[in-house]
Amino acid sequence: MTLDETSGSSPSRTTTTPPGDDYLKRRALRQGSAGWLLLTGLGVGYVVSGDYSGWNIGLAKGGFGGLAIATVLMGVMYACLVLALAELSAILPAAGGGYGFARRALGTWGGFLTGTAILIEYVLAPAAISLFIGDYVESLELFGLTSGWPVYLACFAVFIGIHLWGVGEALRFSLIVTAVAVAALLIFAVGAFTEFRAAGLNDIPVDPGAFGANSWLPYGLLGIWAAFPFGMWFFLGVEGVPLAAEEAKDPVRSMPRAMALSMGVLVVLAAVTFLAATGARGSAAVQDAGNPLVVALQGDGAPTALSRFVNYAGLAGLVASFFSLIYAGSRQLFALSRAGYLPRFLSLTSRRRSPYLGLLIPGAIGFGLAAGTGDGARMLNIAVFGATISYALMALSHIVLRRREPGLERPYRTPGGVLTSSVAFVLALSALVATFLVDKDAAFVALGVYAVAIVYFGLYSRHRLVASAPEEEFAALAAAEAELDRG
Repeated sequence: MTLDETSGSSPSRTTTTPPGDDYLKRRALRQGSAGWLLLTGLGVGYVVSGDYSGWNIGLAKGGFGGLAIATVLMGVMYACLVLALAELSAILPAAGGGYGFARRALGTWGGFLTGTAILIEYVLAPAAISLFIGDYVESLELFGLTSGWPVYLACFAVFIGIHLWGVGEALRFSLIVTAVAVAALLIFAVGAFTEFRAAGLNDIPVDPGAFGANSWLPYGLLGIWAAFPFGMWFFLGVEGVPLAAEEAKDPVRSMPRAMALSMGVLVVLAAVTFLAATGARGSAAVQDAGNPLVVALQGDGAPTALSRFVNYAGLAGLVASFFSLIYAGSRQLFALSRAGYLPRFLSLTSRRRSPYLGLLIPGAIGFGLAAGTGDGARMLNIAVFGATISYALMALSHIVLRRREPGLERPYRTPGGVLTSSVAFVLALSALVATFLVDKDAAFVALGVYAVAIVYFGLYSRHRLVASAPEEEFAALAAAEAELDRG
């Protein structure tokens, strides 16, 4: 029986399972390497650089009120999505993460489209962040270096090397750097709140031609929608925690706990960072700043001890996110390759159980993009486009599985059930449309990459899926159970 037949779709060419028992042995990750604390650190690490810069551009799109509303709505979207993914990750604790969930609920095409969207996010984002790291290194005059390809190369070489050393060591390093970045945000907030002025929150001039414009919504109601992608920056990436499921200790319990804790920490950081930065110096002053927290502390004046500290901490935040996103991209690539959606050699693991090609090849692509384009903002916008597609598909997967398989064993159940994932689905689609309001070119570039991937899958890899991969076995078992029920 082919995999197409077991999944209920029309069979085409025969899907093969590689001979011998060593296929999965050569593609094994180190299990039990991460407990709930390391997983929580990973979830926060994915995101923390977004607190240091990027979010403030949303002030130029929607003003304080527009970005505030957008941040609340995106926070609701991520909270609902995280609760849905916590249930799904307890059902299928495998490295595929969102792709595996969509594979079970939406079939091979749904799995591939979800996995590709996630991969776009996690390959483009580290490339963009390496550019920002280079800018920080230059501005801080570290080692006399200027931003350029040697800095980008050093970023990828050093941090991929740590990942190759082993997942436990990598996640512990990530936890330490993330803790430093989080502590610095809290220290920044304490200092900035001493200069808080409520009048500065709505000091952006009102656009008289914008519908519904006022001092709190200077660009009108449409500004709220345009600010969606920047409200996402406070949370973008936290959905990647399930990618560590195969390497987690007791993933059925640790995954939901880590995801909930990560989201709780990120909500607190978003609130204090947003209010402290805009209140200390005013929304107009920080809306275009590359380092808004430093501007909030010193304005146009001389650097202070606190602003210097926050500047260095911003580098730590960028390193934490860069490092964590490399991990996420490698695990998504590993899972798609192991199941045959991408070339199978990409999922080979080393003696230390690291997917070395899954780390090296995306790293080479990321370095090439960083050195060749130098456009970090454009790459991040492409990453956001891919992220919103994956969010909609993952939320839809939760809805479909709840409707289609209500009796499926669920060690953890999403509070609110389908209503929760439906909220995430609607808001994800809204955020997807909003990306066209921010950067149409980035959205169309992402669509072009998607189109190439779809052609590859449709013409080649969907006929060569690996039935023994965990996500495929899970789907095949579901199909067999459905067949028994019908019989």
